[in-house]
Amino acid sequence: MGGNCCWRRLMQHSCVRAFRKHFSISSLTSTRIVTPPTSKNFNTQNNLQNLNQLQFSEKDIIKWNTQITNYMRRGHFESALELFHSMPSRTVVTWNSMISGYLCNRRFRDAHQMFDKMPMRDLFSWNLMLNGYVLHQNLASARWFFEKMPVRDIVSWNTMLSGYARGGFVDEARELFARMPRKNSISWNGMIAAYVQNGRVNEAALLFESRGGWELVSWNCLMGGYVKANRLVEAREIFDRMPDRDEVSWNTMISAYAQNEQLSEAHSLFMKCPSRDAFTWTAMVSGYIQNGRLDEARRVFDQMPQKGVVSWNSIIAGYVYNNSINVARELFEAMPTRSISSWNTMISGYAQRGDIQEARNLFNMMQERNSISWSAMIAGYAQSSRSEEALLLFAKMHRNGERSNRSVYTCVLSTCADTGVLELGMQMHGQVTKIGYESATYVGNALVAMYCKCGSIHKANCAFKGILEKNTVSWNTMIVGYARHGFGLQALAVFESMTKCGTRADYTTMVAVLSACAHAGLVDRAKQYFYAMYSDYGVVPSPRHYTCMIDLLGRSGNLDEAQNLVRNMPFSPDAATWGALLGAAKVHGNIELAEKAAEKIFEMEPDNSGMYVLLSNLYAVSGRWYDVRQMRLKMRDKGVKKVPGYSWLEVQNKIHTFAAGDTCHPEKDRIYSFLEELESRMKQDGYVSSIKLVLHDVDEEEKEHMLKYHSERLAVAYGILTLTKDKPIRVMKNLRICEDCHTAIKHISKLEGRLIIVRDSNRFHHFKQGECSCGDYW
Repeated sequence: MGGNCCWRRLMQHSCVRAFRKHFSISSLTSTRIVTPPTSKNFNTQNNLQNLNQLQFSEKDIIKWNTQITNYMRRGHFESALELFHSMPSRTVVTWNSMISGYLCNRRFRDAHQMFDKMPMRDLFSWNLMLNGYVLHQNLASARWFFEKMPVRDIVSWNTMLSGYARGGFVDEARELFARMPRKNSISWNGMIAAYVQNGRVNEAALLFESRGGWELVSWNCLMGGYVKANRLVEAREIFDRMPDRDEVSWNTMISAYAQNEQLSEAHSLFMKCPSRDAFTWTAMVSGYIQNGRLDEARRVFDQMPQKGVVSWNSIIAGYVYNNSINVARELFEAMPTRSISSWNTMISGYAQRGDIQEARNLFNMMQERNSISWSAMIAGYAQSSRSEEALLLFAKMHRNGERSNRSVYTCVLSTCADTGVLELGMQMHGQVTKIGYESATYVGNALVAMYCKCGSIHKANCAFKGILEKNTVSWNTMIVGYARHGFGLQALAVFESMTKCGTRADYTTMVAVLSACAHAGLVDRAKQYFYAMYSDYGVVPSPRHYTCMIDLLGRSGNLDEAQNLVRNMPFSPDAATWGALLGAAKVHGNIELAEKAAEKIFEMEPDNSGMYVLLSNLYAVSGRWYDVRQMRLKMRDKGVKKVPGYSWLEVQNKIHTFAAGDTCHPEKDRIYSFLEELESRMKQDGYVSSIKLVLHDVDEEEKEHMLKYHSERLAVAYGILTLTKDKPIRVMKNLRICEDCHTAIKHISKLEGRLIIVRDSNRFHHFKQGECSCGDYW
């Protein structure tokens, strides 16, 4: 509220005075006043060619100059230029009007060319171009231009001072300020604003105390600087010392207290405020909302004598964020006038609570939308796992000519990641690169995540390297990506780079590091990180960190050590912890431990179908069919349903989904025929089906048949039939890949000479030449 505002006001007043003075001294070139060209009697397309027929000697130059200015204000600089060239004589004001017009239309080069051609310049001409350099953000050239000016006035010095201040070059501004032969209030106030804008409030205070007679705008500016630095004690001291206060003074202090949970102080000032405007009332409403005191916010809102759109939006947002969507909707319907922000708040509210249909209804009712409206709706679809609708709406957004912002691209890239549609994700990458968002942190993070989740770890690493300012999420995403792809050593190398560059590890980082060790079977490295987590990285071990260690120890065969860790945890084990132990027990065929872990899980999560299936698998492998049937009965009695497994892959921008034994795909006959042929070749290569994994007590031939048509095999077969050999086959699966399919796909990758990448619910498997990146450890 302080710095930018006060400097802008001061410079505007200065320029207005200079313009008025400059144009008021121009004299007429003719004593006879003739009607100049106007928008009514001068059409550039129809009448300009007839301009030579007019009596130029009778034209009033001032009015011609005015017409040039009018053209420039409307952006018709070509018309202004034609009119300029058609004038029989020109004054310096004419040239200045053209330069000023070009600068207002951001045509700096044209302005500079016009300046160079001027037969005679006045000080105003030089100041115009100096301001052009500053607005063009070319401060080095501005300073060169400033130094070569034949004459400089206070406006020249203040313009240069303003450029340094806005560009963040405070020391250069101070040096220039010290050299100024004469300073006016704009100079002094501007220097205060420069310090405040750039966070150097102590220096601003020293300069402020060095003299008296400050204008109110500088008092407000310094107070605003203290508020921005969250130094409310000093801000209040300035407030109390002010000889006069305006609404900005009161509102700045009230808002500062309200936003910093000092509501009693805010309320006290609010009651003393001699004149409350809409901002004053809204500051109190917002303060109560931010501190979770919705009832008091509503009381103040109801007392407001006049409510603006901002006030309505604040109270509506408060109810939305407090999950009182029905009350928010009542207020929304009662609003006399709604802004786009009002609609966006309601759409976001409905979308975030999962009521995507009502959000879409409001979206469809909007007369006008902006990028935030589209972003909120796309994000709502994505968060509701309605990826197809999210992508379709994104396509519609582009057809409507609405420009996407970073939020939209981040959301769409996340949707591509979740669905595994790499081709579309790569198209999005091309778009964000063209716009220049690729190296931005949040979009870059989304790109890394998309490539990681779509199975292209090399491109993920390239996107990661392209992020200019990596945050913790950037590093974590890359570490998790390498870990899930089975490249544990690369994941740990990224982690070491992260610590060396000074980025602090957090809770998620250490989960990713331990997961990387788990996926790669690096037991000793995992122990080293786990037991030094707090001392070296300041991260307190949580249940999830313990779960990673228990999973790693159990799968590596250290079941006793895993159980000891469960017993010695500083908190009670949760379902995920027991699940890790159950998974390890299954790997090593320890039915007793598996039953113990399953019993604990069923107490905590009686509807966890995955654990029922996991225990059933173990019973089936051991041939305990009675126990398998008992587990099925238990699931039926409790109403627990097994999540159906399905796999999908992208072919020519279209998703093809398969379930086990699928008969719905239009090319099913071709797929099944190919699998039959492939089965024969696999057996010749040494493949033996793991019929023990079938959870049905049927004969071996039937078991082999059931395994042959699992969803991941159908997807892999279709990929081989439709994708060229130079392209990897990327298959996504909603559950973990079964052991038999894992073995089968290793053989397929060898026989077909293809790179096959399978993403299951736990990790990635890169199959190539009969080997898997997981090393059969998953």
